[in-house]
Parts: sequence; C-alpha cells; structure tokens
Amino acid sequence: MRLHVGCAMWAHAAWQGRFLPHPLPQGERLRAYASWCDAVEGNTTFYATPSRSTVESWAAQTGEDFRFVVKLPKPITHERRLANAGEELRSFLDTMEPLGPRIHALWIQLPASFGPSDVGTLAGFLRGLPASHRYAVEVRHRAFFAEERAARLLEGVLARAGAEWVPFDTVTLFASPPTSDAERDAWVKKPRVPRRTAALTDRPIVRYLGRDDTERTVEGWRPWADVVAGWLREGRSPTVFVHTPDNADAPALARRFHDEVRALVPGLEALPEPVPAEPPTLF
Repeated sequence: MRLHVGCAMWAHAAWQGRFLPHPLPQGERLRAYASWCDAVEGNTTFYATPSRSTVESWAAQTGEDFRFVVKLPKPITHERRLANAGEELRSFLDTMEPLGPRIHALWIQLPASFGPSDVGTLAGFLRGLPASHRYAVEVRHRAFFAEERAARLLEGVLARAGAEWVPFDTVTLFASPPTSDAERDAWVKKPRVPRRTAALTDRPIVRYLGRDDTERTVEGWRPWADVVAGWLREGRSPTVFVHTPDNADAPALARRFHDEVRALVPGLEALPEPVPAEPPTLF
C-alpha cells in the first residue's frame, strides 16, 4: 500500500530558498525535490525528448522508489495522433530506458479534438505498445465526460490494454472567477471538464488543480482525500499530483495532501523529512 505524491515539475523559481537550496546546480535540483515528493510529472518530454545522458542524470538523482509519469512527445500524440509513430516511439522509449522502474507510467495526453470516433486509433496504438511499461491516458474531449456511451467505449479500450484513465480535475479552479494573473491564465489554458473518480487499474493517477489560495485548494481536494483513502484500503497504490495556477507552494501542498490521506489510513507510511533549503546555523 503506497501513495506517491508530486508536482508538475521539480524546479521552480518560487521554490528557491524555500523548498530547494539556492543556489543549486541544475544537476542537483531533482535530488533536492525528491526529498519533498516521491513522484513528478514528466511534462518537459512532451515538448522535446531529452538526451540519454540527461535521463541518466535523472536516474542518478533519484532512488528506485521515486516515480516519473512521463508524457509522450507531442509529435506522437498531437501531430501524428498516434498513427505511424513507431519510429518516434522507439526512439523515445530507448532514451527513457535509464529510468528503469522509476517510470510509473507512460502518459498519453491526447488533444481536445481526439474524440470518440478516434478510440479505434487509440486501441490500435495501445495494442502495439511493449508490455514492459504501464500506460495512462488523459483525454480532454467533452464527450468522454458527458456521454455515457463514449465513456464506456473508452473504458473498455483502456481496460483491455491494462491502461489507466488519468483525470485532470479542474473543478476547483473553475468554481469561481479567477483572482490572480496565474488563475486568469489557467482559465484560458486548462480544460473545463467534470470531475471523474473511477479507477481502472491498481495504480490510479490523479492530476488535481486548485487555486492560488491555499485553503481553497485544500478544501477542493477533500473529495480526493476520501477517494484516495478508499483506493488504498482496496489495495491500490495511487499517485496524486497537486497543481495550483502559480505552483508556488506545490511541494508543501503535495505533502499536506499525503498527510491528510494518512490521517484517514493510519497504516500508510509517512513521507521522509525533506532536506532543509537552508544550511543549519549555530544559533
């Protein structure tokens, strides 16, 4: 029984000197982040596949129980829309190989235009993937959330492939008008879809987006604390990523979520104490 928690990135200017030591070489930032959280979203791989040496550095900075949910590159999911992308996929998987068991799942985030009529393409793509990895799919087409037939169609394809459906919960963000520049930006860019809390596998993944106000973020995740506690009692091992529009306090919020779930499931192991951002003093 394990709950992994994390953020959308492992380095952020707002964290320097607060959660991460500053100054800190780029090659040490993930190591410092990994003392706060035991999972991270691999969003950067969507925009560009890193060098293999960079991925080797990620592995060197994390223990084998750390988890990456790595997003497939944009050319595969958005440009080729999962069709005729075998060469790009093989190259990407080869580059990610040094992470080994740290890869919790390969994350297939699909564009909002990828709808029920495209599910056959997704089914074919999933059938062609190597069995050595787990897979998680995020959809944004509203039909999957509004039409039961579309939802059941997608669930069937995912279940046959042993893949998870990743919800991106933005309900708290859109519950009331934005109050900061970061929230206004998120209102424009983030998908507005209903909350979905069903798990298809023993390793569900949740992406939760709150507000820049801490207490509103915490209040908004309360349904998830109950859901995740229930998954743990069922023997599942979920991973939860906590976002806010500015992500300024995301590492502390992720740990707070873990603490709240642990209060509901006392057998859950606590997270290790993070490395201090400032060196100890004599006074």
